[in-house]
Amino acid sequence: MHISAPGSWKTAVSRILTFWSGPQAVLFASAIMLSAYWLGGEIALLGAALGLPLALLALSALPVAPLPAATSAAAQQTALTQAIGRAWAQTAGGELQSAILCLEFDEYADVQHEHGQRIADVVTQRLGERMQTVLRGDDMIVRTSDSRFTILMGPARLMDLEACIQLAARLQSAAEEPVVIDGLTLHCAIAIGFCLRGRAPGNDPDAWRAAAETALTEARRLGPNMIRAFSAEMQVAKAERVNLRSEAAAALESGQIQPWFQPQISTDTGRITGFECLARWVHSERGVIMPNEFLPALEETGLLERLAEVMLYHTLTAVKAWDAAGIKVPQVGVNFSTQELNNPRLVDKVAWELDRFELTADRLAVEILETVVTSDPEDMVCRNIAGLAELGCRIDLDDFGTGSASIAAIRRFAVGRIKIDRTFVMRADRDPEQQRMVSAILTMAERLRVETLAEGVESVGEHTLLAQLGCDHVQGFGIGKPMPFEQTMTWVRAHEAKLMDTPELPGRKLS
Repeated sequence: MHISAPGSWKTAVSRILTFWSGPQAVLFASAIMLSAYWLGGEIALLGAALGLPLALLALSALPVAPLPAATSAAAQQTALTQAIGRAWAQTAGGELQSAILCLEFDEYADVQHEHGQRIADVVTQRLGERMQTVLRGDDMIVRTSDSRFTILMGPARLMDLEACIQLAARLQSAAEEPVVIDGLTLHCAIAIGFCLRGRAPGNDPDAWRAAAETALTEARRLGPNMIRAFSAEMQVAKAERVNLRSEAAAALESGQIQPWFQPQISTDTGRITGFECLARWVHSERGVIMPNEFLPALEETGLLERLAEVMLYHTLTAVKAWDAAGIKVPQVGVNFSTQELNNPRLVDKVAWELDRFELTADRLAVEILETVVTSDPEDMVCRNIAGLAELGCRIDLDDFGTGSASIAAIRRFAVGRIKIDRTFVMRADRDPEQQRMVSAILTMAERLRVETLAEGVESVGEHTLLAQLGCDHVQGFGIGKPMPFEQTMTWVRAHEAKLMDTPELPGRKLS
């Protein structure tokens, strides 16, 4: 199988650079040095030592274009399909075995975004050529999309799960060698999924190939540079995910995915200082489904931005309803997905919604994760966060302590409050180490004049300790569980009634 074929001097340059960027270059460079010394002595050795790097440097300065394909993509796909059909027939008796491997260049989209389409294509081409050197003569490799390859192993008697795993590891090792293009040094990784002929579901070669693609999807779901072999359980899980995606999309449009609200209270006064809006899927048969189950499905279907729109609309509707009922709720926190934060029109959209509901921007708290705050300050996400802060929205830094947000980032984005992750709060009243961690975070926040909220507060002991240490707000099951909007008014009135007979907990305010 040809991934590419020679056709110009640029192709020759590309092949030379591909060869000399691989590990085999060390062996040939040593051979050239020894030959020079044997033929011409020290002067020849010195000339070779200086000349070889200069020659490669000169070649690398020449324009390099992606290697031209020997045949069209459609012709290659047809040839692959026919070869898979032949391999399926040849291995039907069980004496011979074969396998299909599907591979994906994990960083293709990043390379394309940062360096352009041409560089991304050249890198992918180089990866294909390297992987071809790992394969046998009767194996077939085809680039099936911008970032994907499919490999058909030629039928053989000795081929099992272990052999395929070892081959996949060798393919990954070949891909991991740095790729040098136009002075750029790029490091690559590939995810691999494969299916042995003997483990293929169904009774046709199409099902065999689909099984390998399913294994690749599972490998990519688990993370970069992963290897997965197809199993029957994987097929069941895939079918369930497909069903969940369609169900979740329908549930979002039909109103089954609703905002629930969890209260936040002051440790000084016990008064309500806000609510956090949390998405819940109220399923007609399964009951309440948590976000960790359906959010990945909405992400796969590209509906997280739509979810954010729904949550924002219902949140502002709830704020207006609380105001009309005479219930004081200073702010409500809403989580924005990365998809939504990447929307160039986000700030305008939020401003329009606030104006439509006649609410000031400080009634809305935008909750962001540490991983978002530490990203490139020039990208759209960070510009939107800064824009929302300038609009007047409060910025809450969620799950603080689990990421790597810098103090500079906290100041740059005008973060008004950090939310201490529940992992630091759990058993803080009984664990001295937990107390020291919480105390250190609170001291830092006090110096920065940033408010604090502790998440996951479940006991009176935790609540009391946090108040004594100086945490400003608390949230968790020990305060109130997330609830539909209809239950919030009853909860607020009951909570305010309790405050009449409850003394204020000792705490300290920011000075």
